[in-house]
Amino acid sequence: MKKLLTLLFLTTTFLTFSQETLQVDLKVQDFEDKIDDVTAEVTVKGGVEPYRYIWSQKGVNIYTSKATGLSEGDTIAVTVIDAANNSITKKGIVDAESIPEHFNNAMKPAVAFMQSILFYEVFADTVKVPNNVLKAPFALDETKKDYFVKEWLVEDGAKVKHQQAIAILKDGEKEFPLFAVGTGVLEIKAKAGEQVHFVNKRGNRSDKVLAIIDYPNRQPFYHKNLTTKTQGFPLIVLWLVLGAVFFTVRMKFINFRGPKHAIELVQGKYDDPDGHHGEVSHFQALVTALSATVGLGNIAGVAIAISMGGPGATFWMILAGLLGMASKFVECTLGVKYRHQKEDGEVFGGPMYYLSKGLAKKGPFFAQLGKVLALLFAILCVGGSLGGGNMFQANQAFNQLSQLPGLEGFSSYGFYFGIVMAILVGVVIVGGIKSIAKVTDKIVPTMVGIYVISALVIIGFNYDNLGFGFRTIFNGAFSPDAIYGGFIGVLILGFQRAAFSNEAGVGSSAIAHSAAITDEPISEGIVALLEPFIDTVVVCTMTALVIIFTGYSADPEGLEGAALTSAAFSSSLGDWSLYVLTFAVVLFAFSTMISWSYYGLKAWTYLFGETKSAGLVYKFIFLVFVVIGSSVGLGAVIDFSDLMILGMAFPNILGLILMSGEVSADLKDYFERIKSGAIKKFK
Repeated sequence: MKKLLTLLFLTTTFLTFSQETLQVDLKVQDFEDKIDDVTAEVTVKGGVEPYRYIWSQKGVNIYTSKATGLSEGDTIAVTVIDAANNSITKKGIVDAESIPEHFNNAMKPAVAFMQSILFYEVFADTVKVPNNVLKAPFALDETKKDYFVKEWLVEDGAKVKHQQAIAILKDGEKEFPLFAVGTGVLEIKAKAGEQVHFVNKRGNRSDKVLAIIDYPNRQPFYHKNLTTKTQGFPLIVLWLVLGAVFFTVRMKFINFRGPKHAIELVQGKYDDPDGHHGEVSHFQALVTALSATVGLGNIAGVAIAISMGGPGATFWMILAGLLGMASKFVECTLGVKYRHQKEDGEVFGGPMYYLSKGLAKKGPFFAQLGKVLALLFAILCVGGSLGGGNMFQANQAFNQLSQLPGLEGFSSYGFYFGIVMAILVGVVIVGGIKSIAKVTDKIVPTMVGIYVISALVIIGFNYDNLGFGFRTIFNGAFSPDAIYGGFIGVLILGFQRAAFSNEAGVGSSAIAHSAAITDEPISEGIVALLEPFIDTVVVCTMTALVIIFTGYSADPEGLEGAALTSAAFSSSLGDWSLYVLTFAVVLFAFSTMISWSYYGLKAWTYLFGETKSAGLVYKFIFLVFVVIGSSVGLGAVIDFSDLMILGMAFPNILGLILMSGEVSADLKDYFERIKSGAIKKFK
């Protein structure tokens, strides 16, 4: 017995000392002058295999030794843990070198500051879920496309512990373990020998569910790098939603009472043949505002909502769109009420004017508050118009175009695309709102028609499954999978994407509607409430149904944003639909740019004077930014600009709440005059 113990001791000692010490090397590289293209790769020697890699970036999983798409100037950290629980942490950084990289770095503090305000999470808490769904963990090495389950290390129904090795996966050459996430009972879904990760004919990945771990009690939900996920209601989303609910109740549900009358107004049935003040018709004002909202948010935003929150997020997007109709009504009513028109017929209106003029009627304190809110709104609007309303649109249009078959090598010609786009935009915006309206009242019906018809064709192919599609949306809204963060997580995501899509409460549309030919502010507000309905309720719902019917909601194949929507369309309609969708994206981007140029122009002239020279300076700057947006990566610059657009909601909604009483009174008076015949129907 003593000899056996001695032998075991000597064997253990020999194995311990013969094992090499764990050594880790982190190599961080930046191969080009583009932004956010840093690659970090870990080389490990010694220790006890297998290794786990805990990255500082939430989106990098623990199975990969390589991370890509990292930012210049950011500290990259990774902790390598071997099977004996030995660990080493390494850090690296790549300094910015090119002008775009330096500019991107300079904008990051501003982005972080605005995010800390706008996306401050109210009621934040750790997300806890009843189970965890394990899918095939795939490496970033694109040469490794096929993964199989070699064997399960524990039996079905066994209790497993957090980070316990529960299976061996194989990628053809290399074997590596699958680790449990959370402590609970294992429910095996993929048998030994089954292929669980592969690349399909379309070139997209598909991952099968390996197992589900059912927790005895709700446990934290983990990011890919094993940090726990927290979730609250982003302040800006809460502000927009509460504002929409308030206006819905305050205006006695005008969002449900008004659509029928809105359609009559758009048809011109109440247009006085003797004329009213303004520059464009009800319809032209509507499509100008729609051209700024219907676009990439409908194509990419819905896909993001579904890939991150499941089909149920669509339900909350629709609800947010319906509530947002009331916000649009109030802001566009005030836009017309407090506008002013110069002798040459040019109209100046929007939140800058109703915040300063409308609040001044309430006394000295509110007069000063109104001036501050108007100034803040104008500054944010100018910044938003040059970024989200300009550079982002040009950038995404070019990216979509350069991904078409046969145009892959076109990606280095962004500058020339920007020149062409700038010329086209310039030709339109030089003529002002009348020129913009003439273009948008042709483009918007065309692009929405193309998109809606394509979606309806796919929905028609799946007519028998229409009930299933809506049930999937409804069930996903109230009984979502744990992976999506539960009921609250899906609700927040749906509200957030809707708010970003239709811009209800942001105040931008009020600038376009201020130019409508009418002497009845309420009538233009009623026309405006159609925007969130068309944008979110109609177009977004169709996009969601296409994604659900084509199977991409259940298996996004690693795609997200516009690429996911594009894949869903092409899977049913064929590759030719890529060209149709690309054409729609370019039209969406173009129309959004010309509309936002008008928004930014009015904010600019509010700040620097309502003169022709001030307007020309802004238009020149706007066109320069079109070229910049097409030519370079945007990174933190566009993040900052998007935040400025969302930031517009704070001064705007505050002013709308303070002036909601007079809008409510005007609304009551308007319908009484229609009932009495004082407001006549001419057609």
